[in-house]
Amino acid sequence: MPGAETFLGRLAARTARVGTVLCVGIDPDPRSLPAGFAPDLTGVEAFVRLLLAAAVPHAAAVKPNLAFFEAFGGEGMAVLERLRALIPPDVPVLADAKRGDIGSTAARQAVALFDRLGADAVTVSPYLGREAIAPLLERPDRFAYVLCRTSNPGAGELQDLQVAPDPDEGWPAEPLHVRVARRATLWNGQHGTVGLVVGATAPRELEALRSVAPGLAFLVPGIGAQGGDLDAALAHGPAAAGAAGSRPGGGLLVNVSRGIAGAANGASDPAAALEAAAAGWAGRLPVLQSLP
Repeated sequence: MPGAETFLGRLAARTARVGTVLCVGIDPDPRSLPAGFAPDLTGVEAFVRLLLAAAVPHAAAVKPNLAFFEAFGGEGMAVLERLRALIPPDVPVLADAKRGDIGSTAARQAVALFDRLGADAVTVSPYLGREAIAPLLERPDRFAYVLCRTSNPGAGELQDLQVAPDPDEGWPAEPLHVRVARRATLWNGQHGTVGLVVGATAPRELEALRSVAPGLAFLVPGIGAQGGDLDAALAHGPAAAGAAGSRPGGGLLVNVSRGIAGAANGASDPAAALEAAAAGWAGRLPVLQSLP
């Protein structure tokens, strides 16, 4: 597929191959592991190995949450590196790290995530402005998903605040998350490496953000255990324009974490339960083209 050397190209190729926009989230809380897995780092590694083997064949991408490995210190990060090595090279890996700091710090974060861990994409915070995440945006073969309207219950506390009009850009007074989407669209213009994190738990905002940012790839969390709106994610998640919109799946990834991992709890055959859950979610998240 043309452009496969870019993140969006690799994602589109994988999405077309598996026929789904499913992103499998890896959030291994040791307190929630199924019976038979020790509630420690050894148990985490064993369970995630099982989860990857069962779910990756059905996934367009995989998203490990770094906090669940960082909590174990250096040993936890070593486990994450070993698990990363198990994921086939054609499966994009998104590091859910929510990074963003002054330029020199972000440059080292880029080395840690892209070079050391081998992540294809990363989640980033826009709170410090573009300068703070520029090193994570400037690699043409990597990608950054900017936190925009997140799926957690308290997201609106700051993200829904009204901001003043911007006369220089011609932007009206609007919620902060809409302004973030407008800024992210500008940031995307230079390298084409910017997308948005928009939760399915806020379906009206999801629809509005798609109209503001028709060409950006969306990573949509909140499906499954968080009760997000699946129909809204499929209707408004695919890009309608640009590099993302012209590809299979429209650049959309819908993340499911506990909805898959939790299937192993109480199962007589955890591997079979995980595989069935991943296959089921993949079927509910078929490949979509961009909106007309």
